[in-house]
Amino acid sequence: MTPLTFSIAGAIASVLLVLVVLELIRKRRLKERYALLWLVTGIVLLVLSLWRSATATIADWFGVETYPPAVLFAVAVFFILLVLLDYSTAISKLVDQNVTLAQRLAIVEEKLKERNRL
Repeated sequence: MTPLTFSIAGAIASVLLVLVVLELIRKRRLKERYALLWLVTGIVLLVLSLWRSATATIADWFGVETYPPAVLFAVAVFFILLVLLDYSTAISKLVDQNVTLAQRLAIVEEKLKERNRL
């Protein structure tokens, strides 16, 4: 069974994560698309922190016998990896768009130079 102090600390951290994400959305510093994974992460971690027997059950499923709260850490790492993968795909798309934009700008600048020479 997960120690009570660990459950309380996990629940507080999860609530803080959700509140920070909601505040960033409210201030328009974080788009809803990117906030969704963070909110899901916070909610899942909150549920696992408060539902202590579920953490122990999941630990048993994965063969974690010595320290069941390690499952919370593993779940957090998994969700953070999902967020990083989502960000990587978004950055890749932006890089491609940036290259296309730079090429189009170069073409427009070249046409402008030609026009000014005539």
